[in-house]
Amino acid sequence: MDVRAAQVAAREAFARGEWRLVRDRLAPVGVALAPADRDLLGRATWLLGDVPGSMEHAEQAFAGYVAQGRDVTAAELALRLSIQWATRGDAALAGAWFARARRLLEDVPACAATGYLRYTAVLLAPQIDGDARSTAAAAEDVATLAAELGDPTLGCFARVLHGVAAIRDGRVADGFAALDEAMLPVLAGQVDPLWAGDIYCAVVHACEGLADLTRMRAWTDAMARWARPFPDDLVYAGVTRVHQLQLLAAEGDWDAVEAEVAELSERLATAHSWVAGSGFVELGDIRRLRGDAPGARRAYARARAVGVEPQPGEAELLLTEGHVAEALESLLGAVAAAGRLDGARLLLPAVRCAITAGDLGLAEHLTADLDAVAAYFASPGLTARAAQARAAVLLARSQPAAAVPHLETALETYREQRYRYAMAQVHEQLAAAHAALGARAAGAAAAATARAIYARLGAAPDVARLDAGQRPDQLPAGLTAREAEVLVCVAAGGSNREVAARLYISEKTVGRHLANIFLKIGVSSRTAAGAWAHAHGLTGG
Repeated sequence: MDVRAAQVAAREAFARGEWRLVRDRLAPVGVALAPADRDLLGRATWLLGDVPGSMEHAEQAFAGYVAQGRDVTAAELALRLSIQWATRGDAALAGAWFARARRLLEDVPACAATGYLRYTAVLLAPQIDGDARSTAAAAEDVATLAAELGDPTLGCFARVLHGVAAIRDGRVADGFAALDEAMLPVLAGQVDPLWAGDIYCAVVHACEGLADLTRMRAWTDAMARWARPFPDDLVYAGVTRVHQLQLLAAEGDWDAVEAEVAELSERLATAHSWVAGSGFVELGDIRRLRGDAPGARRAYARARAVGVEPQPGEAELLLTEGHVAEALESLLGAVAAAGRLDGARLLLPAVRCAITAGDLGLAEHLTADLDAVAAYFASPGLTARAAQARAAVLLARSQPAAAVPHLETALETYREQRYRYAMAQVHEQLAAAHAALGARAAGAAAAATARAIYARLGAAPDVARLDAGQRPDQLPAGLTAREAEVLVCVAAGGSNREVAARLYISEKTVGRHLANIFLKIGVSSRTAAGAWAHAHGLTGG
């Protein structure tokens, strides 16, 4: 074998993104590979999805670099290994490789590798809502190095750190502006794919923590376009697809998620355990909501096996089975173990569980915690959760009039974020509020809407629960649930375009519904229809 020819061909192939060709040229060379070529083989193998094989090559390359006295190059590789072990879910080995990199760079003048070290130190911190001051200091150091060295990857790192620091400081808009800017060189192909994918994960992690599905959707779509020219088995193509499936789950396409997410998560389990675990949790949640408790438990167990705690889903499954105390205990334990922002996603389920347990004092306390987090980070998604939690407590305290504005706030955000199941939950709460206020028609409309959404999703237990507790109230004039929704929006002064945007239907469909409504209620104008709606209690939700 002509080793020199194989090396040249592999390097040219890597520059073109032809990673299979890199593997095919270098793998047969075996022990004769120089550290740089072993490193290249490891990078190509990782990008093709063989993470264990890749890390074996990388560790051999690291030993070779150290033997050659190339400490800075060895440190850069150690940092990559640190990130790879972290994404595989092994914090101990991630920390060990980071410590190796730090030791190798102790006496080295400031260089790109020291900037990578500062970035990785922040990245390995477990919570996004950590110390803002130290993160901002790291961002300034990395930005200075990026400017001095003209290194685009360091420039991205600096913007990511600035973004994380701003979010930690409660300046979410500034934080996302920096994170958005950090993604631009990534999408332009100016950043190494391993680090590019890592930057994307940092952005998406922030979106998830802040419950910002709209921004998560935008960047996930952008990353899918970035990954399209690469081989299908690119690690971050799979990572991006899991996030796409999470968003599809929120939008209500549960069948598509069930058909794909288990196999995809298994494929990622040895490469990116956090994302694989998220996929298994998503599968468990869908199965739980569809009434498949054994299937949900299997998915949750698989998530835990790859290092991701399946909360709040596992506790909510216990709650549906009547194990209220056990569910509440597990939720409170998870909240205590999580950081302030990561724990925010657990607080709304914990509020519901506390109300079910009859502990309104605890529910109030948890709601106050969620209010504080939502106020600090000012994220629409967190604000919606806090509003929904506050409404749940008010309903439990027989204050339905006070609950309605909170529910309307939450519903508007969930509509904007296309979060279908949460919309159904809020409609169900609105039904209870309107019924308690004596607005029977509005209550019936909200209940019918909730049932329709649950039915479309396949949430059979929710449909059965609503049917079992169904009141004899009927919508007036034979209106359907969708017609009642349209009429409520029109009565509030919405144009056809505004109604269409709010309900995610076309203007043509709105017009058709209005024609049917006018016929059923015997009016010929929007003004008259609005007056009729107010007279018959169709004024909310």
